[in-house]
Amino acid sequence: MSKHICRFLLYSILGWKTEVTVDLPKKYIIALAPHTSNWDFIMGQLYSRAENVRSQFMMKREWFFWPLGPIFRKMGGIPVERSRKMSLTDQLAKKAQESNEFGLCITPEGTRKPVSDWKKGFYYIALKANLPILLYGLDYSTKRIVCTKTIIPNGDIDSQMAEIKQYFAQFRGKRPEWFAI
Repeated sequence: MSKHICRFLLYSILGWKTEVTVDLPKKYIIALAPHTSNWDFIMGQLYSRAENVRSQFMMKREWFFWPLGPIFRKMGGIPVERSRKMSLTDQLAKKAQESNEFGLCITPEGTRKPVSDWKKGFYYIALKANLPILLYGLDYSTKRIVCTKTIIPNGDIDSQMAEIKQYFAQFRGKRPEWFAI
């Protein structure tokens, strides 16, 4: 979809606003939360196209069936096999290091249901590839897409994950009862 159509849909028709004070570097990880609905994907896709934010995204492999699989791959989707441990973080960190430009959007919760033990793969990819983590919040109560904080991973994962969760505590997902810090 074109930038103009996405801007019109997101801002004029749906009434969303943005509060983005963080510049987009050439290489980055976006941590997007809360993730409580499939609408989060649609909002993210509209925003990324409206604002020319180029990033891939990870999604469970089960969604990559015909005819959706080719569509998701063309949109930047990376299928993830969640039932087994893989070196996906190493592969993505290597890809980021070797690329001139790299963007990856990940929902730290890893699911739409409430979980307080968030996935840490996004942090490890950023740490290994020396990438900033841009914190993007979706707030359905105020219809805002917000990014006012960047985390530079320093290896103190417990402290920095607590800081990330604290940042996201201010946002209300489409289904607030499904969001857990």
